Amino acid sequence: MKKVLFMVSSMNIGGVEKSLLSLLDTISPTEYDVTVLMLEKKGGFLDLMPKWVKVEEVQWFSQVKSILMEAPNKTVKKYLEKKEIIPCVEFIWSYYKTKLSNNRMIFHKQLLKSIPHYPQAFDIAIAYPGPTELIDCYILNKVEAPIKVQWIHFDLGQVSPNQKLYEQLFKEFNKVFVVSNEAKDKLLNLYRIDEKKVETFPNIVSDKLVHKLASEEIQLDPTYKGIKLLTVGRLAKEKGQDLAINALKRLKEEGYSVRWYCIGDGNAKAEYEQIIKAYHLEEDFLLLGSKTNPYPYMNQADIYVQTSRHEGYCLTLAEARCLNKPIITTNFTGAKEQIKNGQTGMIIKGTEEALYEAVRYVIEHPEERIRLSDNLRRDAGRMNENTKCS
Repeated sequence: MKKVLFMVSSMNIGGVEKSLLSLLDTISPTEYDVTVLMLEKKGGFLDLMPKWVKVEEVQWFSQVKSILMEAPNKTVKKYLEKKEIIPCVEFIWSYYKTKLSNNRMIFHKQLLKSIPHYPQAFDIAIAYPGPTELIDCYILNKVEAPIKVQWIHFDLGQVSPNQKLYEQLFKEFNKVFVVSNEAKDKLLNLYRIDEKKVETFPNIVSDKLVHKLASEEIQLDPTYKGIKLLTVGRLAKEKGQDLAINALKRLKEEGYSVRWYCIGDGNAKAEYEQIIKAYHLEEDFLLLGSKTNPYPYMNQADIYVQTSRHEGYCLTLAEARCLNKPIITTNFTGAKEQIKNGQTGMIIKGTEEALYEAVRYVIEHPEERIRLSDNLRRDAGRMNENTKCS
């Protein structure tokens, strides 16, 4: 039986965490001994973890969390208040050497210096939510395993991690998995990395699980008779919900009977609430919060809209495909690997104008919504075996 370690930050409700749950659902508990190690054992998806998987929390994260989150002068002040002179000097040395060399590996190795090695050895150790510097460095320096994998879920052309650090990390990992072919091409163009160790490993979506969860009884605004749009994702600028708010304002001003529902939470919530209030859209742009099971809402919506400015591989888009929803999506990395533009969905520019025009078009042409859904049903077998709804 092979021993496998997945390391993540937590099991908060998000696409990366959901993709891990889907992956674990495909792994045989009789062939693999799996441990999921978290920086913090928390999150809305925690209770959905398979019972046979060992779930553990590191004991050291609280020691370094404040150093990662606070300004350096606050860390120095705390060391001096506790009269911890040697750690203070070491921190200052690593901080300035990192700044001068532009190599964050120095800082992270110093940060993890006093952290003990993980007590067990594994056949494979996976830094799952990549790129995440602390987790990557811990896997490389504190976990014993002959095969170490970096799993990248984001478009590195957009998140801009430290170049020198990540080229060093990529060099030390045995394998680098990327969740879409387009994201893989960008990685190889942006970083000096051995192409032989990079593989596309798309996120897995279970059609049976999505349909089973989608059958849960909920009431999505049952008295409303207009068009219902749905977007799922963390409330953050990179997810583009602000584009949706602006597009809806224009649609309502022109008299269209439409409501937009957003599932998710995040640091842009307060900002979005202010915009919604300013536009008098409180009854028509509804922030529903996080949902461990968004599929019944997706199932009851008339149109699914993905507004992201960038993604690595958009899991919610794949789930909407499984439910054969008419789809409008912005043209982020990996979108064209899931959607045939004009046939199984509409791929548009990531602008308010493009979003407004696309939504207006499918509202005015109900036959187009039917055609896109029918094409998705017929096209279900086309996608990559690892990603298709099957």
